[in-house]
Amino acid sequence: MQETWRWFGPQDRIQLSEIRQTGARGIVNALHEIPYGEVWTVEAITARKALIAEDPALGLEWQVVESLPVHERIKLGDGDLEPLFETYRQSLRNLAACGIRTVCYNFMPLLDWTRTELAAPVVGGGTSLRFNMHEYVAFDVFMLEREGAADGVAPQTLARAKAWFEASTPADRERLLIAINAGLPGAYARYDVAGLREILGRYAGITRDDVRANYRRFLEAVVPVAEEAGMRLCVHPDDPPRPLFGLPRVVSNAEDIAFVLDAVPSPANGLTLCSGSLGANPANDVPAIAARFADKIHFAHLRNVAKDADGSFEEADHLAGDTDMVALVRVLMAEERRRRAEGRADAEIPMRPDHGHELLSDIGRGTHPGYPVIGRMRGLAELRGVMKAVATLDSDAAAHRVPA
Repeated sequence: MQETWRWFGPQDRIQLSEIRQTGARGIVNALHEIPYGEVWTVEAITARKALIAEDPALGLEWQVVESLPVHERIKLGDGDLEPLFETYRQSLRNLAACGIRTVCYNFMPLLDWTRTELAAPVVGGGTSLRFNMHEYVAFDVFMLEREGAADGVAPQTLARAKAWFEASTPADRERLLIAINAGLPGAYARYDVAGLREILGRYAGITRDDVRANYRRFLEAVVPVAEEAGMRLCVHPDDPPRPLFGLPRVVSNAEDIAFVLDAVPSPANGLTLCSGSLGANPANDVPAIAARFADKIHFAHLRNVAKDADGSFEEADHLAGDTDMVALVRVLMAEERRRRAEGRADAEIPMRPDHGHELLSDIGRGTHPGYPVIGRMRGLAELRGVMKAVATLDSDAAAHRVPA
């Protein structure tokens, strides 16, 4: 697989020279400064490409877009959407003209991802991202006071949430609000509780079927242009893969993925296989999902989570969580071999080490939550070792296989 690294652009505290020291050569980037609903111009794309490749000694190249955002009005199905569809189509055409053909995006209403702790302590020092179910419920039921928020919550979780809320200080509640806000896309302002309640109200009455219908409409509008331009669109699964704050989620499991890929069958309509997002649902067998949709995997985020019985989970070491990472890597590498045999141009699947613990000098550096240097570099090194071992073992097995 092609080793890539997510870089947040000139404002990222991690320098391109540091990325090169990790061994990754491909850059995953986006034009975060461009407001949602505006065209990514050839000039803006070319300028970012030039910045990434500015030092030829580094040998870095912008290879994957993450993300080209889908405007919230499209997810809501709000009003005349053709101008927004055309903006998205033109951005795809411009990216293709600049030689960038893999575009990760998501269709998560409002919140891109959600955690309740941005710096949960890990054994031996360092920190990780964590989702505590009782804190999420405390925020939803007792801070946000959303109607129906307590429906379906396990009694013991609700009791623990109430105990947390009653014992919490203003600083505790502010920390939780900051963590929830961290999942809002970069183009959005950060909110207090009242403001968040108001913006969530935009989805009042919007059902899962409504969001699915709006998603299909989006795909029908943009996938034909993406295919014509030789692009590979790849949807990122919901993170976490469950409804949040009453917001419907539509890319949470194998059934959802099948719906997306079948809605507009096309080589341009594909999947970002995020092992951590899918792995947060105990019902998801991530290697099996990868095998089922292998032909449509255009990008891979490799990370791991360790789950608790109440629905909580924590970002784990890349090889130490609940997903069998060796089995998953083996599936992806087998798909690469199949593509090479077919002569496909996209035979090599770009992957990046997703998230990582803050370790050593990462602490206090102020990088984006989940995106430190050393923690991700450790993950990349571990994954590189797995890939090398799998390649060697599979090659040896093939060499000793007796012909039928």
